[in-house]
Amino acid sequence: MAVTLDGQAIFDEQGLTIIADSPNRASLERAIAGLDGVLSIDLGVRSRQIRQTGTLRAPSRAAMHTRIQAITEFIDGTTHILTTAEGREFAHIRMDTFKKIAEYPGGPGIVADYEIAYTQLGD
Repeated sequence: MAVTLDGQAIFDEQGLTIIADSPNRASLERAIAGLDGVLSIDLGVRSRQIRQTGTLRAPSRAAMHTRIQAITEFIDGTTHILTTAEGREFAHIRMDTFKKIAEYPGGPGIVADYEIAYTQLGD
């Protein structure tokens, strides 16, 4: 099984890692007259950050540009589903940034290291 974004296998598997932070909870704390301490109201689960790093390969710089453009089209403000090779699914994620860290010749083409930041919105 491949890593997919909305069912599209747009990433190379080699060197790909996905790190998901813990979900956050929000709360509201208020002091109330006559109450010793504070009143804490749980507002539920909020967003969490997910980071993906990996390597892309392409036969030429033009082909690499096309691959990166296909990935950055997901920076559209809508939510997506990221599925890992192990079958773990991250629903309701928004791609916030794509950063190409390095690009260099590799084998019969071009290799680019990248990092993607997602926000998984709370349900």
